[in-house]
Formats: sequence, structure tokens, C-alpha cells
Amino acid sequence: MMSGMTIKDGPGIPFDAWRLVGGLEVTLDVDALFGAYPDRDGPPGTPASVLRTLGEHRIGAAAVASLRAGLFDVRSGNDELLALAASPAESGAGHDPGAAPPEVVPVGAVDLRDPVGAAREMDRLAEAGVRAVRLFPDEQGVEAGFPSVRHVARRAARLGLTVLTGGDVRRFWQPFAGTGASVVFLDTHFYHLGDFLVAAADEPGFHTSTRLLNSPDALELAAAELGADRLLYGSRTPHYEPLVPLLRLATGGLKPAEVEAVAGGNARRLLSLETSTEKSTGKSAEESHEPSPQPSPESSPESSAAEATRRPAS
Repeated sequence: MMSGMTIKDGPGIPFDAWRLVGGLEVTLDVDALFGAYPDRDGPPGTPASVLRTLGEHRIGAAAVASLRAGLFDVRSGNDELLALAASPAESGAGHDPGAAPPEVVPVGAVDLRDPVGAAREMDRLAEAGVRAVRLFPDEQGVEAGFPSVRHVARRAARLGLTVLTGGDVRRFWQPFAGTGASVVFLDTHFYHLGDFLVAAADEPGFHTSTRLLNSPDALELAAAELGADRLLYGSRTPHYEPLVPLLRLATGGLKPAEVEAVAGGNARRLLSLETSTEKSTGKSAEESHEPSPQPSPESSPESSAAEATRRPAS
């Protein structure tokens, strides 16, 4: 026995998470909420406080859904969110005067308990320019096998809306399979990562938030099996700690370009938002390339053949 060994107390070295995060910034967080859960303790989730928290964690934009829309009144909650996104100054966020507040990318919510009404609301949201819809199956008591989920999945695919969905990925992958929808599973736990990987292997539209992928190799495994383009940073601000997934992304084994993609590039692509390059040039990725010259009608094979048939025989 090592009975003579003693441990002496001394001044500890404080853990500095931001030193490990370094210069990493998130250009689009795919999982943020305005509002509070009435049945649990937690922050009030006012727009001002949420935007302040995002800004403090170097998150420049967030795909935000309304808990009012998801839990109480779909239409009024969505309309309130759209108004805030259109006029961010009205959120009352207390930011530094010289710093721009995080961008709010509005995400509509629907009630899966009312599939007919949900489809109509998705039509309305798409007409308003909304790019994504969020599902709250656990909060609404809806299971993956309910016909309403499949109905909403098909409508989203038809409208070109990206779906952000909660729920156990081991069950909720099924109603989206074969629909062609772009889906981000927000609650993928690293315990269930294997199930996501095998399901997503056959579904190019399947993506996952990194919020709960905090095991030592979860991000690296997903990137190796599917590609880093399937991973999206999500924090669930203000009802989860945004620093945890940020720290995991910054200290993992992904390449710098992959980290940048996970930290917002992938989300901006899914939601069809402008990239920084497009903003600086005013052109989309397709427009930035010079179009290849098209053959003139006179020189095309079809016009030559037609001309030959019109000429009188000599």
C-alpha cells in the first residue's frame, strides 16, 4: 500500500473554454427558440435575451422558431416571429452599439395534431418566403407512425421546405424516408448515432444537429461515414448551453473547411441563404461562373440541316 502518499491542496487552474474555442464563429445556428416551456423551469426566452445570448457566443445568425407557435397558437406565433425577423430592432436586444445583432432566420411551426391545418399553414409560410418548418412531436404528443407526420413530410418536400424536427431519430427517420425531403434531426444523441448513419446512408436529404453529438468521436465518425455536409451546428438557445457543442466542434478532429461548413455553411445551403461570397459580389454561386457560349442558330447542326433542305438542288 502507498500509505505515505498524500495529496496537497493548491490553487487550481481555471478552465477557460473560450481559449479552446479560439476564433471559431458560427454563421448560422440551426436550432434556436423564442419563448418558454410552460411545464418546466427555464429561461423566459424573450427575443432580446435570446439574441443577446447568441451574440455572446459568437453566433451571427440563427434559425429561430416560436414556442408560442409550437405549443399554443400556430398562426399568431408564426406571424409574431415573422414580424420580429423583418424588424430585428424591435426585439429590444441589448447589443453593443457598434455590433450588429444576430440575424433571425424565421422557421415556421405547425401542429402535427392537425395535419390538414398544418399543410395549409405550410402553404402560407412558403408563400411568405419562409425556408424551413419545425416540428415539435414530443411536445405535441405525436408519434412517428402517425399519418400526420408522413403527410407533413410529403407536403414539405413538395414545397421545398427544409424540415427541422425533434423526436427520437430511431423512429422519426421513417416518415421522411423516400419523400426526397431535406430534414435536420435536432435530437440525435450520440448513443443513437449509428442508427442515424445507416438511415442517412440511403437518404441524401438527412442531416443532423451536432447539439448532442458530444462523445469523443461522434463528429469525426459522422463526417467519415457520410461527409461533414450532413452536420449542422445547433445550440437550442436559450434552453441548452450553446458553448457545449461549440467547444466540441472547435476541439474535434474535423478539417478547417469542414468546421466552417458545420458552423453554418451547411445550414445556409439547406435554407438557400446567401453566402458571404454572394453578399460581397451580389451574385449567386451559379451566376459567378461565366455561362458557356451557346452555338448561334446559324451554326447549330439543326439549323444547318434545315437550311440544306431549303436549298434547291443544283
